[in-house]
Amino acid sequence: MSEHLNVVIVGAGLSGIGAACHLKRECPAKSVAILEGRSAIGGTWDLFRYPGVRSDSDMFTLSYDFRPWAGDDAIGDGRDIWRYIHDAATENEVLDLVRLEHRVAAAAWDSATARWTLTVERGRDDAPITMTCDYLWMCTGYYRYDEGHQPTFAGIEQFTGAVVHPQLWPEDLDYSGKRVVVIGSGATAITLVPAMADTAEHVTMLQRSPTYLVAAPGHNRLANVLRDKLPDRVAGPFLRWLFAVFGVLGYQLCRRRPAMMKSFLLKAAVRQLPAGYDIESHLTPRYNPWDQRMCLVKDGDMFTAIRDGRVEIVTDTIESFTPSGIALTSGEELAADVVVTATGLQLLPLGGTELSIDGNRVDVGSSVSYKGMMLTGVPNLSLTFGYTNASWTLKADLVAHYTCRLLNYLDAHGYDSVTPLPPPTAERTSFLDLTSGYVQRSMDIFPKQGTTPPWRLYQNYLLDYRVLARGPLDDQVRFGQRSAVRRPTEVSA
Repeated sequence: MSEHLNVVIVGAGLSGIGAACHLKRECPAKSVAILEGRSAIGGTWDLFRYPGVRSDSDMFTLSYDFRPWAGDDAIGDGRDIWRYIHDAATENEVLDLVRLEHRVAAAAWDSATARWTLTVERGRDDAPITMTCDYLWMCTGYYRYDEGHQPTFAGIEQFTGAVVHPQLWPEDLDYSGKRVVVIGSGATAITLVPAMADTAEHVTMLQRSPTYLVAAPGHNRLANVLRDKLPDRVAGPFLRWLFAVFGVLGYQLCRRRPAMMKSFLLKAAVRQLPAGYDIESHLTPRYNPWDQRMCLVKDGDMFTAIRDGRVEIVTDTIESFTPSGIALTSGEELAADVVVTATGLQLLPLGGTELSIDGNRVDVGSSVSYKGMMLTGVPNLSLTFGYTNASWTLKADLVAHYTCRLLNYLDAHGYDSVTPLPPPTAERTSFLDLTSGYVQRSMDIFPKQGTTPPWRLYQNYLLDYRVLARGPLDDQVRFGQRSAVRRPTEVSA
């Protein structure tokens, strides 16, 4: 017989561990399992092992609301973040709920029983098993873990050096005293380049176009003063709200006064660089602030490495690889012993899990998001997808609070299922409001959003807090009991 659980969480990264901790606190009677496809917990913070890996947002908002960040760094090192996740799991006694090497290949909802049946590939041989659950909570992130985005480069087979992708960083890669070219200008490249420059002979960041670089202190003086003066029970929540509000205000200012903010950001960069540096070519993006995610430069390390001559930015396109480096469209050739392709992620909703309802496949790409955390027409399923313009965990915690409230509401009212209803109009917009290449490549496989609440995504913590932490649970949804559940005729809206 298949094992049955009240809640199955898919993914044991920052979101999944957080979800389990919230369930332990708010729904302690629920039976729970966390299914993780990889062989370790931690998600992103276990997978990425490249030099300098760190958070791209402050740790006061990236940490859980029930466990404030206690470290000295305002921008966390990757291994420190992994230890934080592990410690949170240990303290809240959820490590025993994790089942490693359990990948959920398919989830089938049956309206007659109001249950999900999961097809789970277990172990290295992918031996399938089945499980059932009342509620499914997808905490799989938004990208493929087994491979990153790797463009096709002409002539790459003739290059005699090493080519690596940050997502699959080899432990034995030795780049000390070598010439390194990092292809890309996103957050990964901005982190990698100064870290590798500490031991490499020289590092060149090769970009097609610039991105916004924002220097941020590794240690926040205000935060440290407040933590010294205030009790822990006050300092943690206060700092979380303080940085969350500052983040919302900064984002809104960028969207409403883009020219002013662009000028401000570029002037700040100029102050960090040598006199006469070609800001226009190398650091002036073609887009407005927050059309793409901003890149934090911890303690200005990228600017320092440029000033010291250890790092060079080249803005050009690749003609082809050569045996000794990269030939550019301009005719220049970059000599390289190691090339790092920091060329982005491959996005993947729901971790690749195939959903179906009463035998009908759910087309996630044509479904509509409800409150940014459920899908219209899909019963008993939460989807944790963090902010693209702020810390991931701010939204993840709100989704967790809402889901726990919803589960308790179902129990209190004798319901077995909850299904978000479709929006009243057919107008749809993109789920992710970013122009980054890795986002645009994958928009068709992600849910859409409507134009009015509760089907519209705010990307605003203050508005989402009102809706998810304090708002009603019975707006634009259909509740059901096993005996009264009807089979839906449409799977997606």
